[in-house]
Amino acid sequence: MSALSSAAVSPIDTVGQTAASTAELLKRGKIRETAQKFEASFLSVMMQSMTAGMTTPEVGGGGAGEDMFKSLLAEEMAKQVSKAGGVGVSAAIQKEMLKMQGLKE
Repeated sequence: MSALSSAAVSPIDTVGQTAASTAELLKRGKIRETAQKFEASFLSVMMQSMTAGMTTPEVGGGGAGEDMFKSLLAEEMAKQVSKAGGVGVSAAIQKEMLKMQGLKE
């Protein structure tokens, strides 16, 4: 009987483990989200600098609003590229953030 009771896991331990694993999953999710946001920001700056020298024809283009909409377009494209897997910046950032938090990949 004593072997059975020592091998059994108490409900308190199970709840504690569940809470710890839930907290870790939340932390990992936040890390992934932060890494994707960083990569999207990085890609947005790159895309904006790619289109900085481009000119538009006078008919149907130009104007004060075009610059604002170019930056919004670059930002949205960068977010979509990052969500689709990105260029690897997110993975590297996520790996380092996990290591800093003492978590394994």
